Amino acid sequence: MHLSRLIFAFLLIVLPAAYSPAGAEAAIGVAMDDFSYTDTSAEPANQTAAHERRLSAFMAALRRDISADGRYRPVPSTQDGSAFKVIGGIQKMSTLVQWAKVAVIDVGAKKIVMDKLYTFRGDNDESWERAEIFVSREVMAALGTQAPVALAVFDFELEDMTAASVGASASSDASYLAEVTGSVREALGQSGRYRIVDVSGEAVKARALRDCGGCEAAIAQKLGADQSLIGVVRRVSRTEYTLGFQVRDARTGTVVSRGDSGLRMGADYSWKRGAVRLVSDRLIESQ
Repeated sequence: MHLSRLIFAFLLIVLPAAYSPAGAEAAIGVAMDDFSYTDTSAEPANQTAAHERRLSAFMAALRRDISADGRYRPVPSTQDGSAFKVIGGIQKMSTLVQWAKVAVIDVGAKKIVMDKLYTFRGDNDESWERAEIFVSREVMAALGTQAPVALAVFDFELEDMTAASVGASASSDASYLAEVTGSVREALGQSGRYRIVDVSGEAVKARALRDCGGCEAAIAQKLGADQSLIGVVRRVSRTEYTLGFQVRDARTGTVVSRGDSGLRMGADYSWKRGAVRLVSDRLIESQ
């Protein structure tokens, strides 16, 4: 079965032009093509007609199960405002064993939310019905999975409240700040709640984002993010610091979350640990 290659091709070719939030209605659109069917069992009897009939009944039942939930509505294709795409294939391996490969793709996030291979026994109406009931439950569970928030995490900035530092010390500060930013992005990305948007192409170094009146939200929206995050390390002394972050809705600029660590003890190398703990407590575990 070559469904994995089909999924990859779909993500590359179809999705960039397919998603249209403006076309979304109250019910979430779900596009679903008929599954493919392959018989490699080498049985002598020609069962093509029976397989076509059973596959047609399988697909009709699957679409019926999805549309029975008022949260979703079947649509002909991703061009018709679907938020999800369901694709799959069934292969008969032997007289008693069949495989079903099913994937669910979040069109807007360009993310595979389910990609599973199932085995079911038998090749009669009853076995196909049992398989459809199980697959429909799995698909419905995947459709209910919340897509991760596309988050633009900008480089953390340093607000140095001690005597000005230059030379080797300034270089060291930049290195520690880079570690903070990288670790925060990694923690948020690995949580599954966020999809980290690349901000490396944006020329934002010329000004401090913490003082730009929320301009980071517009930059994040330009990059295709749902939200923006800026963070600040405030150095009180060589062994004391505070951390803060702010998250804005990229479309409206509204602050949706913020956090402040309060005074923490530790030298520069401890910034990373403190920042990861702060975003974990306020953005990951709190949700």
